[in-house]
Amino acid sequence: MHLQEKPQATMSEVTIREFQPGDEVDFRTLNEEWIERYFRIEPKEAVVLANPKRTILDGGGKIFFAVVDGRCVGCCALRRMSEKEFEVAKMAVTPAFQGSGIGRRLLRAVIEAGRALGARRLYLETNHELTPAIRLYESMGFRHLAPDKIVPSEYARADVYMELFLR
Repeated sequence: MHLQEKPQATMSEVTIREFQPGDEVDFRTLNEEWIERYFRIEPKEAVVLANPKRTILDGGGKIFFAVVDGRCVGCCALRRMSEKEFEVAKMAVTPAFQGSGIGRRLLRAVIEAGRALGARRLYLETNHELTPAIRLYESMGFRHLAPDKIVPSEYARADVYMELFLR
């Protein structure tokens, strides 16, 4: 039996770029891929995935894509919550490229965009089953919120809440 090999992109082959018209399909596909593997698409999510321009970009947020050989293989959004607070959301890397540092590069781009937009705090919600993502967030400086600081999520699956304060 032969194990299927993962295509490993070198970091120089990966380009991180902002959302462009036409990226809606890739944004939806990348997110549906991981969500449906572990959970289900929730009502709020269906709205975001159907129209990321209206739900993220028009509100002052940004969406970044990781591109390899002209193909979007990852994405991460920065959604404005208030003037100085943004949510890191909809982070996805297609399975064939997971473990290659793409998620870290996307998260770094989102953090830098938050700084450039004047954010003081980045916030995120995830699920305890997504341990590689949680370890990535922790390694980039995100800290778990104390139970008394948690505002219940609109997502049923959210049970891990983290934040990063920017200087």
